[in-house]
Amino acid sequence: MTKENVLRTIDSPADLRRLHRSELPQLTRELRTFLLDSVSRTGGHLSSNLGVVELTVALHYVFDTPADRIVWDVGHQAYPHKILTGRRERMRTLRQNGGISGFPVRTESQYDAFGTAHSSTSISAALGMAVAAKLQKVKRYSIAVIGDGAMSAGMAFEAMNNVGAAENMPFLVILNDNGMSISPPVGALNACLARLTSGRDFAQTSTEAEYACASTSEAHAKGPNVPDTLFGEFGFHYIGPIDGHNLNALISALKEIKQQPGPHFLHVVTKKGKGYSFAEQDPVRYHHSKEAFGLKEGIKPSSAPPGKSYSQVFGEWLCDAAELDSRVVGITPAMGEGSGMVRFAELFPHRYFDVGIGEQHAVTFAAGLAADGLKPVVAIYSTFLQRAYDQLIHDVALQNLPVIFAIDRAGVVGGDGATHLGSYDLAFLRCIPNMIVMAASNENECRQMLYTALQQTSPTAVRYPRGGGTGVETERKMTAIPIGKGEVLRHATGVSKIRIAILAFGSMVAPALGAANLIDATVANMRFIKPLDTDLIYRLATTHDAIVTVEEGCVMGGAGSACAEALSALCVSLPVLHLGLPDHLIDHGDPVKLLADCGLDIPGIAASIRTRFQLPLSETQ
Repeated sequence: MTKENVLRTIDSPADLRRLHRSELPQLTRELRTFLLDSVSRTGGHLSSNLGVVELTVALHYVFDTPADRIVWDVGHQAYPHKILTGRRERMRTLRQNGGISGFPVRTESQYDAFGTAHSSTSISAALGMAVAAKLQKVKRYSIAVIGDGAMSAGMAFEAMNNVGAAENMPFLVILNDNGMSISPPVGALNACLARLTSGRDFAQTSTEAEYACASTSEAHAKGPNVPDTLFGEFGFHYIGPIDGHNLNALISALKEIKQQPGPHFLHVVTKKGKGYSFAEQDPVRYHHSKEAFGLKEGIKPSSAPPGKSYSQVFGEWLCDAAELDSRVVGITPAMGEGSGMVRFAELFPHRYFDVGIGEQHAVTFAAGLAADGLKPVVAIYSTFLQRAYDQLIHDVALQNLPVIFAIDRAGVVGGDGATHLGSYDLAFLRCIPNMIVMAASNENECRQMLYTALQQTSPTAVRYPRGGGTGVETERKMTAIPIGKGEVLRHATGVSKIRIAILAFGSMVAPALGAANLIDATVANMRFIKPLDTDLIYRLATTHDAIVTVEEGCVMGGAGSACAEALSALCVSLPVLHLGLPDHLIDHGDPVKLLADCGLDIPGIAASIRTRFQLPLSETQ
């Protein structure tokens, strides 16, 4: 007799493993329905999660989690895993202030074996867990689930190159091959996988278990297109490809693998967006929804914020720059849509390079282009530039090559939380020789800064936040900004007995102006983090009683620290207050509230200044 609601009986994988195998198809149907309903109410990643419903059920059904370890690469496909591991009712709080994360987090659940949100880390982590189990004489399986987009990144191959350390250990890598990352993946490996799976009707195969458990020797006999010639040489027992939506095939394959010594490599083929027609037809758009949507209507275009988003400003500038200068080329590590490069790719297809998930390669590739006379523009999120830090120093800065870094998502990012926080770029960029670093305070300034970067013969970075700006119109004409020069936007009127100058950087200029109106302070838009406008700093420091620095970046080592260093070098001593992102990880939630919690909105900035300098309310406006 079929239960009315199987999913409601599952509060842990132990409950799942008590089900009869015949009940599992109903569970997958209910899980997919619940997932759709849940994400439509909160927003979040959708297509990737719909594609792994059967795989998630099969993994928790066959393996003894949490004793067995599952590491989800990137982790934006871990919603079904969260639902089955005791967080079903908390899905209504997904990615919200105080709610559960959109990614695996070790402190959130014992079933989240490893925290992930950046790609291509799973094989390394799971291999480490497999070796740890061996050294501690613990019997357990370690499993990495990685997508074909993440599989092409260098780190995944570095880990596979070390897989000999897992000889005869219970270690499994599952390649979730859906022909996508966020966008369709690129490169030779993905072409190889596409050739392998093309023409095979997985749904109609009648020998799932036998097909799934083909030995590597049989795979070798099938010909050179079978990737056992690649993965097998790394030391894996290659199995597949099998239909990732055929539950019986998955369970049969996983049970067989569990009985054999490893390491194993299971190749499953899935469809991103499976079971929801909108997502199946447009997996890129349905990769992630910023907000709730109606299931029957699908995701509607968001209401436009005042002005353009910074990503749009960048995309328009890149097209204009390419029209003016044939040396301009655009590079993205698999973030073409998010970085605003779609139009550029259409207009200049031979000058657009999506290098896939490979930030290190993207930066050194740009260095090679610059070394031979081109003007490469690397569009990259702040959090992902961290992954190419050595290349930034060794391949670009040391050779003083004119690579432009358009750094998107700088500062607080909202729903993606701590893993995508753009908090550190100012601190790690300003210490690098030859770098010019700018922070845009509005849309037009962003455009002019990018044009300024194009005129330089050294590496230059322009950073800007996620989403919309202040509503300022962008000027068609492009004018270079004098290097290392800020500007005073507001002069104190003398209402307050304590003369305060606020040195604001980038996105903090607007709230600093608002706070200055409350406390009667001078405000400077510093524009440059490197080189600093030390003349302006000296002038303000010697005509005011205190200095306040405000930045949407980490206080430790950031722009404010640079100002303090400058004051010390100038032999100027006066009270200084540094405001910025605190020395702890900022969780997911509404960006406006997160900034307010950090004291980086108008009331927060004003309150911090009043408290630090003991300003009576009667002396402020």
